[in-house]
Amino acid sequence: MKTIGLLGGMSWESTVGYYQVMNEEVKVRLGGLHSAKILMYSVDFAELRELMLTCDWVSIGNHLADAARMLEQGGADMIVIGTNTMHKVAPQIQAAVSVPVVHVADATADAVRELGFSSVGLLGTLFTMEDDFYTGRLKDHGLEVLVPNAEDRQLVDRIIFDELCKGVLEGASRTEYLRIIEEMASRGAQVIVLGCTEIGMLVRSGDTDIPTLDTCRVHATKSVDTALA
Repeated sequence: MKTIGLLGGMSWESTVGYYQVMNEEVKVRLGGLHSAKILMYSVDFAELRELMLTCDWVSIGNHLADAARMLEQGGADMIVIGTNTMHKVAPQIQAAVSVPVVHVADATADAVRELGFSSVGLLGTLFTMEDDFYTGRLKDHGLEVLVPNAEDRQLVDRIIFDELCKGVLEGASRTEYLRIIEEMASRGAQVIVLGCTEIGMLVRSGDTDIPTLDTCRVHATKSVDTALA
C-alpha cells in the first residue's frame, strides 16, 4: 500500500471527511485491521483565506508547495489536496514534488463518466465556479459544465465560507442550495457536482432526486485507488 500525503485544513471540517473515507475504503477492500497509510499537513486556513481575498495565488502556491515537499520528504507516494479551490495552484504544487498529485477534477470527471452523464451542474466557491482551472479541466474530459447565475454564485460562496467552513449547517442554506440545484437541472444538468468539499455536509443525496457527486468522497476514493494500485 502506498502512503497518501494529504494537504488538509482547508477547511479541517472536510479534512475529517477525507480521513474517514480513505480509511473506510481501505477497510472495505482489504478487511481485517487494515487502515490507510496517511501523512497529513494541516494548514491554518485563516492565513490562506486572507491571501485568497487579495488573489495572491503565488503566495498560496508557495505555501502549499512547501507543505507538499515536506510530505514527500516524509515518505508520501502521492499528494492529495483536500479541497477543490486550492487545485488552482495544483500545477505549482506538482512542480515542487516528484510524486503525482491526484487531481480532484480528474477524479470527478471519471465518476461522472462512470455514471453515464455528460452534463454537470457545478457548485463551489467563486474561484471554482468561475475560473478555468476547474471548469476547463472538466471540459477537457468532454463534459458540459453549467454554473448558477451571478447572484446565486455569490450566495453559494458566502454560505461556504461563512457557514460550512465553520461547521455551521443551516436549514435555510440547504433550501437555497436545493433551489439552485433544481434551477441547474432545469437547464440540462444531469448530475450536480458538489465542487466544494464541505457542501456534502449540507446537501445529502437523499435531499434531492437529482444525482449528486460529493467531491470529498470521490477524491478520497480515487486516492485509495491510487494507493492500492
